[in-house]
Amino acid sequence: MSNLLIHSMTEFSDLILGSLRLSGARNIVEIGAEFGGMSQLLADYAVASGGCLTSIDPAPRAEFVAWANSAPGVTHLPAASLDVIDKLTDVDGWVIDGDHNYYTVFHELKAADALCQREGKPLLAFLHDVSWPTARRDMYYAPDRIPAEHRHPHTFNAGTMLDRPDLVPGQGFRGGTDWAMADHIGGPRNGVLTAVEDFIDAERAKGRELAWAHIPAVFGLGILFDATAPWSGDVALHVAPFHNNALLAAMERNRLRNYMKVIEWQDRAA
Repeated sequence: MSNLLIHSMTEFSDLILGSLRLSGARNIVEIGAEFGGMSQLLADYAVASGGCLTSIDPAPRAEFVAWANSAPGVTHLPAASLDVIDKLTDVDGWVIDGDHNYYTVFHELKAADALCQREGKPLLAFLHDVSWPTARRDMYYAPDRIPAEHRHPHTFNAGTMLDRPDLVPGQGFRGGTDWAMADHIGGPRNGVLTAVEDFIDAERAKGRELAWAHIPAVFGLGILFDATAPWSGDVALHVAPFHNNALLAAMERNRLRNYMKVIEWQDRAA
């Protein structure tokens, strides 16, 4: 039944790979491994383009590690993203789908952008989970990695529900012992979308032109790139039909209602 709950970035593969092709990207960094899904597609694209895929994940599944060790053009870094980004070089595109909280995402963007600026490259980043449930609520795979002053009160095995601000113990969308959710929704420095918006606002305040597209499906895909890049117009035309698309948003709302019902059935069966 879990196969019914689509959640993979592979659903966006045409948009992501198409944007990478239009930008001429060769070397890709993926934060958060997804064996059997986007990782393989990114690796195939990178190798075919004469580049490579670097995948950063401190604790991926054993199947992913075995695949990464044998796949051509793939390097796996078993570390937290913020510990290794500044050591990378020659990155053309970023696929960010790691720890879904404000502190991590904001600083991943800062670090990735600093590397791009250091090497004179435009920023091109794809970010998953910019919609519900982590748009305005932090999720923590490893709360201890988040500095205490940036970590919201949080709870394991308590879930979030549509149109309900409080967490519900043992119900709703939750990670059990795998990940925790912030106890409250909204407010400053809370959630993935908030992190992206704050990064964009800070850069635009400096006079920088950044383009942003929000595709409201499958937990939300964000596409962030330098509007002054020579390929920016082509990428913008490629993704514009999906940006804040009302039909996609309505379909996602319906999908999530079904998603929550399936979780309810699973809880009853358990």
